[in-house]
Amino acid sequence: MESMPEGCIAAILSRTTPVDAARISLVSKVFRSAADSDAVWDRFLPSDSHSIVSQSPSRAKASSKKAFYLDLSDHPVVIDDGKKSFQLKKKSGKKCFMLGAKALFIAWDNGEHDWSWTTLPESRFPEVGVLRHLCWLEIHGMINTFSLSPNTLYRAFLVFKIIDVVQKFLVVLAVRKIGGHIMNKIAYLNPDSLEREAPGRFPRVRSDDWLEIEMGEFFNSGLEDEVVQMSVVRLDGFWNTSLIIEGIEVRPKDDN
Repeated sequence: MESMPEGCIAAILSRTTPVDAARISLVSKVFRSAADSDAVWDRFLPSDSHSIVSQSPSRAKASSKKAFYLDLSDHPVVIDDGKKSFQLKKKSGKKCFMLGAKALFIAWDNGEHDWSWTTLPESRFPEVGVLRHLCWLEIHGMINTFSLSPNTLYRAFLVFKIIDVVQKFLVVLAVRKIGGHIMNKIAYLNPDSLEREAPGRFPRVRSDDWLEIEMGEFFNSGLEDEVVQMSVVRLDGFWNTSLIIEGIEVRPKDDN
């Protein structure tokens, strides 16, 4: 194999995966040079990744295609005037989006008595939504499947923080393609050690210290553009706590 031209080795590696390329680069200097080449990593990048990241010019000036790929997988890019973020999953190169709170429909967002907006240093977005002392919770987000990676099973997650918990409260989490079957479940937003006994019914702590809870999943064939709606609706009555919404994240199931 090492007697082959580097370009041929690169062409072969470009038809594997980022994980395979990283492993094969350890074989020899020739393989490392081929595995690090732009020809390989350009194939791993989604075709529209540069167009998406053009909204953040400083991020588009990576020294190589591999550096650009790794930067996008390690650090989300905030796009659409601070309302969404884009990221790649490191193992697969598939696309991941988060709809920030400003990109969501939030019922009763009518000012200081219900929802308010604030800045948190730990959030990727300029503003997050804060809910206090409200008897109703209703949040909806939508995403078009053409913006996602084709032939991929996706999961949607509500990303949030909860403060001053005084009681457990139930929500209905739903994911559906417009005009299609509704997939929903009942879960608690309160963190609880019972997660081990009731997986999926309580949130878990993310690596960025936010909480997340799975809302549901859907398959994107990539054959047609469909609209996926993701919803959170509270079931029980008044509550006395603070809920901070960062957004709804949509990411591939096979790389969680």
